[in-house]
Amino acid sequence: MADDVADESTAQTGDKAKAVEGKAALNRAMKPIQGRLNCGRALAAISGLLSVAPYAALVSIGDVLLRAWQQHTQPDANTVWRYVFILVGAYMLRSFLYFAALSITHFADCTLGAGIRRAMADSLGRAPLSTFNASTSGMIRKSIHDDVETLHALVAHWPVEGTAATVTPLALFAYIVVLDWRLALLSIATLPLYFGIQMFSMAGMSEKTALMDTKISNVSSTMVEFASGIAVVKAFGRSGHSLRQYERAADDFIKQYNDWCGPLVRWCAIAEAFIAPALLTAINLAVGMLLVQAGYVTAPQVLAATLTAMMLPSTITTIGNMQWSYQLAGAAALRIERNLRVTPLAETTQPKHPNGYDVAIDHVTYAYGPTTALDNVSLNVAAGTMTALIGPSGSGKSTLATLIARFDDPAEGSISIGGVDLRDITSEELYRTVGFVLQDPQLIRASIRDNIALGRPDATLEQIRTAAKAAFIDDEIMALEHGYDTVIDGRVGLSGGQEQRIAIARALLKDTPILILDEATASVDPESEAQIQQALNALVAGRTVIVIAHKPSAVVGADQMVVMDRGEIVACGTHEQLADETHVRALDAVARHNRIAAQEGAYHA
Repeated sequence: MADDVADESTAQTGDKAKAVEGKAALNRAMKPIQGRLNCGRALAAISGLLSVAPYAALVSIGDVLLRAWQQHTQPDANTVWRYVFILVGAYMLRSFLYFAALSITHFADCTLGAGIRRAMADSLGRAPLSTFNASTSGMIRKSIHDDVETLHALVAHWPVEGTAATVTPLALFAYIVVLDWRLALLSIATLPLYFGIQMFSMAGMSEKTALMDTKISNVSSTMVEFASGIAVVKAFGRSGHSLRQYERAADDFIKQYNDWCGPLVRWCAIAEAFIAPALLTAINLAVGMLLVQAGYVTAPQVLAATLTAMMLPSTITTIGNMQWSYQLAGAAALRIERNLRVTPLAETTQPKHPNGYDVAIDHVTYAYGPTTALDNVSLNVAAGTMTALIGPSGSGKSTLATLIARFDDPAEGSISIGGVDLRDITSEELYRTVGFVLQDPQLIRASIRDNIALGRPDATLEQIRTAAKAAFIDDEIMALEHGYDTVIDGRVGLSGGQEQRIAIARALLKDTPILILDEATASVDPESEAQIQQALNALVAGRTVIVIAHKPSAVVGADQMVVMDRGEIVACGTHEQLADETHVRALDAVARHNRIAAQEGAYHA
């Protein structure tokens, strides 16, 4: 029990520090647009001050009409119309200023959001692979999409709406004070009770919000992990590790939400009862009529004070929502800032150019945290040849392929292309040299034309179609209603095989001399696999190709087959050479790989 209390205390201290750090990060994020936000606040403040004019005009019109009724005379039409023009003019000017203020802050929000997303895309695009091993897909998505959206309300709305919600009632209250101090006190009579209860209920809100945000992030990330491993979960039932993680994260979130939300809702309901419009109207009218009867004020003045009092609920709600958004935005800004601070792979200041397209891997070691993925691996891939990497799951073949593309740098050893270390080649030249076709085609939400031309945006439609024809996908694209202008989204309904051939067309168009194929036919049906294999045959011709094979039988014709097991190369040679019984460990690794491939093939079928 004592340990649980200590852990909870430590967690609360950490959450409080996180909340403070989040506020500082939010201030830094908004610094570039602070001038525009202040301009929006200034216009909103003027708009709020102008809100007094319609009320003053209404009171004056009411006084003129009431005086005429008491004196049994006709009201002065000129006076009434003058106040009507003041009322309408002030309202129109107020609306114009309010709209202008919102326009300025919305443009500022667009500038901030676009700038943050571009900066994050650049930062994450240059980040090493280890960055994404430390951060789950759910957290990355939350930062890039959800966190930027979280800033929208705070930037585009609250500087204007919060300022107006503060200035307007204050200006009206000052006007009521001028009319009669008793009416002014009457209009805010219940506020001390409301704020007293709210302050009690909101104690420690920053820390609680930070803790809730942590729980939501955990649920989001474990949900992504659970969904990505759904095949395993379905195969092995509810005992799946991902499912248990998700259930645990969901239970933690529910418990935290109930512990936090239950008392808060009860106290908030009690507090809001004291500023309910019906109660405020009854108090102001009842006491106001007594003041009218005593001759202190007029009926129109009581009406103005009552209308002012009735603004309190919406004003307080707006300010409360603004504070809540500020808490959420602070946590969002902190995550954004952390992603922007990701240390990129070092870029050489003295670039060298490869002298050929052979690949040399020299005593490379790489680890994911404490887990060794590659252990002292050496391999030579001659230019213009095909090398197949095979081995059981977790043997290190995908890791080796990603290091060749410099998704990260090895902890020890080196990888070179054409005799030049990857670290001495600029990223632009490297990705002009190395191309990919992955198991997941990774198509973006854009037209098919833009997807194919992703690595070569200046390509003409004729060049794009030539690549698509070589990938055996042109006819199927042209059969779509909008052809190459068809936007790839959930409504298009492309099959996995079609998406993969679009990815192959993209690689053909980019025309890199070195190509990495990561199980490009693993997730498709047999018919699509045959079509993709035809497209791959056209793609690999004349290139240096490194293949991660889904089935060893698919790479029988490779110039060399590299068998990997537990992060090591256990055998290397042609298919016939690996059949030699002296390669006992290699044969064992291949056998295990064959069993896994057979199981995966049965699943995909």
